[in-house]
Amino acid sequence: MKTIQLDIQHAVSYVEKEYKALEPEAVKALSVLEEGTGAGNDFLGWLDLPSGTDEALIDRINATAQRLRENCDYVVCVGIGGSYLGAKAVNTALQDNFADYYAPRPKEPKVLYAGQNIGEEYLTELGKLLEGKRFGIIVISKSGTTTEPAIAFRLLRDQLEKQAGKDAAKSLIVAITDGSKGALRQMADEEGYETYVIPDNVGGRFSVLTPVGLLPIAVAGHDIKKLINGAADMERTTLHSSEENPSMIYAQLRNALYRSGKKIEILVNFDPKLHYFSEWWKQLYGESEGKDGKGIFPASVDFTTDLHSMGQWIQDGERTIFETVLSVRKPAVEKRVPENAANLDGMNYIAGKRIDEVNKMAELGTQMAHVEGGVPNIRIEIPSLDEYSLGQLIYFFEKACGISGYMLGVNPFNQPGVEAYKRNMFKLLKKPGYTD
Repeated sequence: MKTIQLDIQHAVSYVEKEYKALEPEAVKALSVLEEGTGAGNDFLGWLDLPSGTDEALIDRINATAQRLRENCDYVVCVGIGGSYLGAKAVNTALQDNFADYYAPRPKEPKVLYAGQNIGEEYLTELGKLLEGKRFGIIVISKSGTTTEPAIAFRLLRDQLEKQAGKDAAKSLIVAITDGSKGALRQMADEEGYETYVIPDNVGGRFSVLTPVGLLPIAVAGHDIKKLINGAADMERTTLHSSEENPSMIYAQLRNALYRSGKKIEILVNFDPKLHYFSEWWKQLYGESEGKDGKGIFPASVDFTTDLHSMGQWIQDGERTIFETVLSVRKPAVEKRVPENAANLDGMNYIAGKRIDEVNKMAELGTQMAHVEGGVPNIRIEIPSLDEYSLGQLIYFFEKACGISGYMLGVNPFNQPGVEAYKRNMFKLLKKPGYTD
């Protein structure tokens, strides 16, 4: 199987001396991560998750997904942060760009998302869409009390029970939650929902390769075994410190750039299907590294679209940025630019060329311009948009995130700042137990 390729030549040239000097730190950070001796070491369950995933679990997830596929036209994935972003990233990358505009077909339900916001119109309009429809719910929460998904689940469960009946609704709701405690665990046990466990030692943003991500991905019709296999191969590739370890190289380079004054990393894609992969990546790095007054700010753009909006700033703005570009080597289809006799648009000079060739030249031209403009450029080539390649990419970024966080001197596996807004919101809403 082909693997993702990391090209650092247009970034390391900016910080070659600093990059080489950081190698001992990168090696140590990898060792601390693998040996479990660093801060947050009680949340390292994701490290050997791909190679340790039981075939029986995959079979069970596929069986649950098949039941939902046979009985639902829509399946709503209820969760926030890592409880939905990983699944949405993979599903969006693998589906037709216009899948959402097609009506559901038998045994091919649409996967929708809720609980990722507190939008009154969003939840109202979702309810309208589901009126009279066959739908199911995958609710994902360790506690069951996180505000956004708890509100969404309360509304959707009530609607499902009214439309399908309380007994039938039980077989259409799947809870992914804590193994023994929490409000959702209690509710699932009392109501008889099928459940999957979120491992105690896997944080939300690292949970896409657990049932949290695997079940919604399987419901969408994708091969979760191939996804796991890709991640498992990358797990083996990144196990030891060497020049062949792409995760260590990436972590080492981005820290060298950060220490040289590059405070913002822009994840770039040239394929619209990767938009939500960028959203998943932003949570992974923002929540892992942004603490103790430190951290590279993770941003993202969709090219060539955003070249016509953000391109000016990236080319000529403050030189505190570097780019990491996701490039898909081989599209799944082939389409060429047609010839036109009148040629009023002047496009005949590219007639007969594949559209992907034009896109690749836009990518190369952009890289040349930005590098010349003082923007270091890291390039990650993905063989194709399939489950195996995405599994590799997910694990590559997760492993690099752990190494990079330790090099930065923070605990990559906690998120103390996330609780600040919640405390204030609870006080303002007069939640019991919270005072002014």
